[in-house]
Amino acid sequence: MATEIKPSGLSRSDTSKRDRIVRRIARELRDGFYVNLGIGMPTLVANHVPPGMEVVLQSENGMLGIGPFPLEGSEDADLINAGKETVTEIPGTAYFSSADSFAMIRGRHVDLSVLGAMEVDEQGNLANWMIPGKMVKGMGGAMDLVAGARRVIIAMEHTTRDGQPKILKQCTLPLTGVKVVDTIVTEMAYMRVTPLGLVLEEIAPGLTAEDVQRATQARLIISQNLKTMQS
Repeated sequence: MATEIKPSGLSRSDTSKRDRIVRRIARELRDGFYVNLGIGMPTLVANHVPPGMEVVLQSENGMLGIGPFPLEGSEDADLINAGKETVTEIPGTAYFSSADSFAMIRGRHVDLSVLGAMEVDEQGNLANWMIPGKMVKGMGGAMDLVAGARRVIIAMEHTTRDGQPKILKQCTLPLTGVKVVDTIVTEMAYMRVTPLGLVLEEIAPGLTAEDVQRATQARLIISQNLKTMQS
């Protein structure tokens, strides 16, 4: 039986974490939204668009109308997203230059952008494009997306592989954008960025607010209506 293609190099544990994150983000989609999905984990949101909902996915390399990841064996090497992963098209898909694509983004025609991150802080500052001293091919479209999209959601694992917090009091890496993040979704929690700080609104099953705070450098404001994240 054909299987769905997912980004390579993921263990079963990694896949489980990412599924929880992208499923939660998919619940933020609304009918008629134009959405840009960043490289890596955010692209998996395409596989969880609620049935019957019309969402148009946009890619910086010039594609409007991205479908789910293709089944293994049915990939078309000419159909790729900005991360050079093979994708599918839907009826009405349009292709155009990257200049036109960035005009859409800079013209604020994208309702929602979902991006990964290396660091986010309590003011909604985002660092996701480089680590000093390491080779970088380019900043990609992230700086335009955080400035032009009407809402920015960050999809990321809560800590680094060695357990260090990625949600900080203040970012230490070069910034992609200042006060641009609206929502952060991790395998542990759903948080909203507010003028007062990060509000913890949902936690993963089996965790407590204290568990999330211990894994977070930034101070969390616990919502009075704290809920459990749906699977």
